[in-house]
Amino acid sequence: MDKIYLNSVNSTQEYLVNYISKNGYKNPMMIIANEQTNGKGSRDNHWICEKGNLFFSFVVDTSYLPKDMKIESSSIYFSCLLNMVLEQNGSKSYIKWPNDFYINDDKIGGTMTYFKSKLLYCGIGLNIIKSNIGLKSLDIDMTQYQIIDQFIKILSKNHTWAFVFNKFMVKYNLLNENKKTTINNKQIKITQDMLQADGSLLINNKKEYSLR
Repeated sequence: MDKIYLNSVNSTQEYLVNYISKNGYKNPMMIIANEQTNGKGSRDNHWICEKGNLFFSFVVDTSYLPKDMKIESSSIYFSCLLNMVLEQNGSKSYIKWPNDFYINDDKIGGTMTYFKSKLLYCGIGLNIIKSNIGLKSLDIDMTQYQIIDQFIKILSKNHTWAFVFNKFMVKYNLLNENKKTTINNKQIKITQDMLQADGSLLINNKKEYSLR
């Protein structure tokens, strides 16, 4: 995977989308920044994160995605891959459906996916340093570079959706019960029986996915 390191950027995902629009897509590419001044969160929210935390976005074409995965569930897939890295290094982090990183009841990061012209863009922000403004952070000591290197290695293993989803299910059943998520601007309480094998939630007989 090609990598570009930046000291500061408005948004790694916006930078990457613009870069590909101007230069075209040749290989999977990742943008990593030491500071992000206008990061995007779910539902058009801003992601507030201090300098020195983890900010990165990457792009792959659909041939790199698991054949057994619905693209709408890519946020879950890539969030879980990164969380596997964190767990392997001793973190107690988990993913709250569909795309948020949590320690206990505190959000420490999130994932955004964006599909355009047969390319999947994924942006991730994670608080890895102690905050000066009261934000919660990762419970283990890892640098940006350590996390990125290990994440790229796990990406290269091309894990199937079934393998990754099985790991997600374990903590979903233990830790997501009775938490809430926002669907169509409404707060919905998550229950175990809602989660479907393709990563969607079944709500009022309608499947809701995580591409956002």
